[in-house]
Amino acid sequence: MLQPSYRALVTLPGVGRLVASMLLARLAGQMVSLVLVLFALGSYGSAAVAGAVTFLAIAPGLVTSPIAGALLDRHGRTRLVVLDYAFSAVVLALIAALALLDTLPVPVLLVLVTVNSLTFPLSNVGVRTLFPTLVPPPLWERANALDSNGYVVASIFGPAIAGALVATAGAPAALLGIAVVFGVAAVVALGLHDPGARTDRGPVLVDALAGLVYVVRHPTLRTLAVSVSLANVGWGTFFIALPVLVLRRFGADETFVGLLFALTGVAGSISVLLVGRVSTLGREYILLALAMLGEAAAFVVALAGSGDPRLVALAMIALGIANGPFDVALFTVRQRRTDPEWMGRAFAVSMALNFAGFPIGSALAGFIVPLSIEGALLLAVAATAAGGIVSYVGVPHEDRRESVAQVKSS
Repeated sequence: MLQPSYRALVTLPGVGRLVASMLLARLAGQMVSLVLVLFALGSYGSAAVAGAVTFLAIAPGLVTSPIAGALLDRHGRTRLVVLDYAFSAVVLALIAALALLDTLPVPVLLVLVTVNSLTFPLSNVGVRTLFPTLVPPPLWERANALDSNGYVVASIFGPAIAGALVATAGAPAALLGIAVVFGVAAVVALGLHDPGARTDRGPVLVDALAGLVYVVRHPTLRTLAVSVSLANVGWGTFFIALPVLVLRRFGADETFVGLLFALTGVAGSISVLLVGRVSTLGREYILLALAMLGEAAAFVVALAGSGDPRLVALAMIALGIANGPFDVALFTVRQRRTDPEWMGRAFAVSMALNFAGFPIGSALAGFIVPLSIEGALLLAVAATAAGGIVSYVGVPHEDRRESVAQVKSS
């Protein structure tokens, strides 16, 4: 019988390469998110442009996620993951080149960011659905902790490196460096074995719509779509409010912004590895609710410390601690309760709906922050707390995998 341990996990065939490419890509992703915000604030002097860039870097990809999920179920995950990494490298290099030539007006930047977002679900969902196909169920908590920790580690080093690069070499040079990292991630992922089954049951758009219907009718995935998206409205708002708070009220530089985000990553890394060692079975709804309420409390601390960098740093640590139970519970409950043949389509739609709140929060913050940073932080508190309440009340307490037939009959 397989004994659950992190050692057993990393020795499974393919897991090491998957983790390596994932870490590189997520490091690049964390860097580019912050670099684009700092670039917009520095080059155009506008929080509204920063909010629009963040929105368009995510939202169009969320809209195309159902199609991405259908393609992943049909054609396999590895080749499409590699395609997205390579495409991101090309687009970011183009943005950097235009910025260096001083020929990057706001509309062109927004178009390029939008185009880059369209393929993002291929890698985001592809990697997430490779883990349960490569890893047996007894190791899912640890695999999900490792998956989450990929984001966490990236959030430690990505913002710190990005902030330092922008402060010393400028945003265009930072974007060029990020393009190189995406390129290396693509090379590492080449040839990664995908043991998942392929499905080809009709037109792609029909499959994509079927995935959307499956999620909407699925009791757990439907609730997560509402609760996690609400929590991500808070995160999206905070992602814009924090740099403005640091740069304009504290008078610090981009390096300090990166270090604050890195604090969240350090605390989250410890938290997620500890939570990954215990079974979440039957307790996912409690862990999700407590984690979201913990994040809301952290935003309250940031609000109280909007004039004190030390309190803001404390809030960032609290956010990281709350991230551990949130990620492990979210990833595991979605795996346990989704029909294996529908993981690509269902995960693509579910992840898109879960994350939809982030670009919405960022766009709202672009308009609210110039009027009141405190107002933006209050929105973050309210949205995240609401997500916690919805999770506790709405996620079914009974653990069961919903087949397509069961979902259709519900």
